[in-house]
Amino acid sequence: MQSNWSQSAAETEGLTVEQAIANLQSPDLSLRYYAAWWLGKFRVNMPAAVEALIVALEDEADRTELGGYPLRRNAARALGKLGDTRAVPGLIRCLACEDYYVREAAAQSLGMLDAPAAIFPLMELLTGGVEEAVPVSGRPHLTQPYDSVIEALGALQAKQAISLIQPFLEHPQAKVQYAATRAMYQLTQEDSYGQSLVKALEGNDLQLRRTALSDLGAIGYLPAREAIARCAVENSFKLLALKGLLEHQAKLHEAPTQDTIQVMTLMDSLL
Repeated sequence: MQSNWSQSAAETEGLTVEQAIANLQSPDLSLRYYAAWWLGKFRVNMPAAVEALIVALEDEADRTELGGYPLRRNAARALGKLGDTRAVPGLIRCLACEDYYVREAAAQSLGMLDAPAAIFPLMELLTGGVEEAVPVSGRPHLTQPYDSVIEALGALQAKQAISLIQPFLEHPQAKVQYAATRAMYQLTQEDSYGQSLVKALEGNDLQLRRTALSDLGAIGYLPAREAIARCAVENSFKLLALKGLLEHQAKLHEAPTQDTIQVMTLMDSLL
């Protein structure tokens, strides 16, 4: 059940929780699309919201000219934020959807849930390896959402996927390389992978530096704290990455350590 604070905050955005859930069944497709986004944004993890979003994963009405499923995409993204594992079977089915962005959203959400059942379906999307991980003609993406799939497998501690993930360290796209590096660190705890992401913070591309920051925060790589603080990106991205380090340390230690105090000091310097 959501907190009173989150419900109050959500309702200041022009909807009530009940209206948002009802709007998922509206004949107005734009209302349905917005409701799915809204329920995820405010993390409305009420049973009725989760159930309605799971139903929306099978929606056939909201289609783009190119055959995409916008409502399914938003529903899949929202369900990852709500943390209810009842969504896992539906999200796994979404991995076979013809819409690339539905598959991407489903993979991301499965990585956020405790979903060991998703490991083998996610691994199947890596079939063919780097050789098949090529751009789709006329589209701004690869054949599969490889970065999201690999990140999900890392988050799920899918050690059985190591041999599938490792070749993607050499993929031509840097984002896919970073995803593989991130997952390999999570699955092996080898320091060389963390150091590779630290080195990426010195790259020339701003967006890739932001991606590397996010990856370092996600894996909680503590030796990166100083490099994160001085990286040439906006402070908001640095703070999110440092917050990830703190959250990781909080899982390992009940009381603050000298390392966590140093991270908090760096965060204070960025505010």
